[in-house]
Amino acid sequence: MLSAASSLADSLAADSASAPALRIGLLTDPHYADIPAKGKRHYRESLGKVRTAVERFNEAKADFAVELGDFIDEATTVEGEITHLKTIEAEFAKFRGPRHFALGNHCVWTLTKEQFYANCAAKRSPYSWDHAGFHFIVLDACFRADGTTYGAKNFTWNDREIPEPQRRWLAADLAATRLPTLVFVHQRLDTTGDYAVKSAPAVREILERAGNVLAVFQGHHHRNDYREIGGIHYCTLMAMVEGNGAEDTASGVLEVFRDSSLKLNGAFKQSSYAWKSGKAHAQ
Repeated sequence: MLSAASSLADSLAADSASAPALRIGLLTDPHYADIPAKGKRHYRESLGKVRTAVERFNEAKADFAVELGDFIDEATTVEGEITHLKTIEAEFAKFRGPRHFALGNHCVWTLTKEQFYANCAAKRSPYSWDHAGFHFIVLDACFRADGTTYGAKNFTWNDREIPEPQRRWLAADLAATRLPTLVFVHQRLDTTGDYAVKSAPAVREILERAGNVLAVFQGHHHRNDYREIGGIHYCTLMAMVEGNGAEDTASGVLEVFRDSSLKLNGAFKQSSYAWKSGKAHAQ
């Protein structure tokens, strides 16, 4: 595990023959809010933690950054929650490159999706793009099991779904490319229970059938976890909000190589991994 910016600089000092095709900054679950801490969640501290992560991403010259959901936590009013969003967005916007967001359930607890999109740089998901010979997909699992989209307190946190229309979109998007692909989503696709997308088995079948999906990166569970299912890496990242103090945080810089191997350089509480030939090795 990397615990300082200097460690990152050392780890990225590879020779040109082994340099990655691209680097991606990853963080999840800041839950920023101007409210007192509750248990292990220190909401106000996420402002500085995002600032530190962005400095690390900039130092690594990451091609883009992805926030994997629960960017904010709740306020008592829509206006208050928009203030939370604009405040943390101003820190994330210091990243010198494109930024992407996977919607989390807390992103749209008081707000609607339209209000969230209107007040930060997030694009309406699902969507995809190509970069440096790789394909990337952001999914939206913020739907109830009946297909109703989340927004304005119309859901419970453990009723989450990727509805059939989005699954059809995913299958069509993957069928249209042969590029190696990475997927980003908030809720988990590799397990069952309260933290998992209800149609996770159906989504995994789509990913496996495509034959070109390398890995899925997800948050929501506030813990480090990893599974390989059907030849695809499923990496759950540690939540940024958990813990008190500048070093009680988590983020990662993902290196993507031409041979489709991956290396996640974790900082602070985020685990590091190296994945080659379909096998993972924790570092």
